Amino acid sequence: MYVTYLLLAITIIISVKAMEDTTLKGKLMMNPYDVIHHKKWYRCFTHAFIHADFAHLGLNMFVLYGFGIGLEDTLFVEYGIQGHVMFAILYMMGILFATLLSLFKHKDNPGYNSLGASGAVMAVLFAFILMHPENRLGLLLLPGIEIPAYIFGPIILAVEYGMSKRGGTGIAHDAHFAGAIFGVLFITAVDYQYLLNFFKHFVS
Repeated sequence: MYVTYLLLAITIIISVKAMEDTTLKGKLMMNPYDVIHHKKWYRCFTHAFIHADFAHLGLNMFVLYGFGIGLEDTLFVEYGIQGHVMFAILYMMGILFATLLSLFKHKDNPGYNSLGASGAVMAVLFAFILMHPENRLGLLLLPGIEIPAYIFGPIILAVEYGMSKRGGTGIAHDAHFAGAIFGVLFITAVDYQYLLNFFKHFVS
């Protein structure tokens, strides 16, 4: 049983329910003010299981499915049943790590809310990239064009940076960056050879 499938099922079910119930959505969203001042720590995790709409949900689940299965397969091949546990830890800790910046940045702003699994999904994506830098990945906006993962990753980060500087996107880019960083740190902690192998592609 893939952990990825379980996460997909739970996230889709809760997200659809929250789309129909705005009160539930409000209770589960990430609100740093509520977390810090009212000790509602559960929000640091529950926000990743709800989404703004079906497009938001579909994009995150598409990426989670596309890279989660491959990453989980790799971890299973390398570490056996423990690989599934490692994947679950990566995802859940990715959720938490992706909230840290907004906790400090918006802790005194009761009007700030965020939701979605993108921080954890970025952790999965960049963990996959670190373990498979030579894989060729496609760009959604440019069908038919595939580039090596070690180039794909920096492009994604560059686009995120550009969008964050432009502003007005309504997207928590800080959570995306944090998730990506955590994915790299996690896999490096598992085996630093993955990081060394990744950088070899830039000097070979």
